[in-house]
Amino acid sequence: MEEIMSSVFKQTGLVILGSLLLVGCDATIAPMSPAEGAEGALAQLGVNGDQVQARGAGRADLTFIEVFPAQVNFTARQHTDGRATGELRYRINFFEGIPDILEGGTAEFKGRITCVSVDLEEGRAWIGGVITQNTSTQPFYRDDPVTQVGKDIWFRVLDASAGMPDRTTFPGFEGSGDIITSQEYCDAQIWPDDNERTHPFAQGGVQVPR
Repeated sequence: MEEIMSSVFKQTGLVILGSLLLVGCDATIAPMSPAEGAEGALAQLGVNGDQVQARGAGRADLTFIEVFPAQVNFTARQHTDGRATGELRYRINFFEGIPDILEGGTAEFKGRITCVSVDLEEGRAWIGGVITQNTSTQPFYRDDPVTQVGKDIWFRVLDASAGMPDRTTFPGFEGSGDIITSQEYCDAQIWPDDNERTHPFAQGGVQVPR
C-alpha cells in the first residue's frame, strides 16, 4: 500500500519533519464488538473440516512509530468447492490528535471476503475482498475512485516467530503494486524478503497452525 501512501503525501503536499515523528501521538481506537469483526482479540487461522479458516482481530501500528494505529478485523473461509466467504473491517486513524497532518481523519472499510490463501508452513495469509462500505473521513480514502463500494481491497498477515510481533500490511486497492483484483493478489501470494511493507500488531495478533 506504499504506492497509495505516497500519493497521499503528494496530494497534500506535506513535509513531515523528523522531529515531529519522534514526538508521536497518543492514539487509541474504540474497540469493535464481535458482531463488527472477528471473535476475540486474537487472530486465529486454521483448518476446520473441509475449509481453511481465518479469523482475526487486533490493533496494528502502521508506519512512523504508532502514528497510524489500525484496527484489523476479519473472518475468512476458503471452501473446498472454491468459494471464499467472510467479512473484513479495516480502520486506520491518521495522525490522531494532529489534524493538520494528512488532514487527519480515518480510512475505514467494510468488505465481503472473496479470496484467501494460506501458507501454513510460513504462517502467512493473504486476504482479499470487495468493499461493501466506505465510511472514511480522510479525503484521499473517502474520495478516490479505487476505494469506493464495489472495488477490491486486500491485505496480508503474518504469524511471526516466538517473541516477535505478528504483522499486517496497509490495505491494497486496484493498481497497488500493479495488481488489479483481489483474486490476482491471493493467487500471486507475493511476500517480499524480510517481511517488507508489513507492520507489527500492538494488540491481538495472528495464529497460523504449523
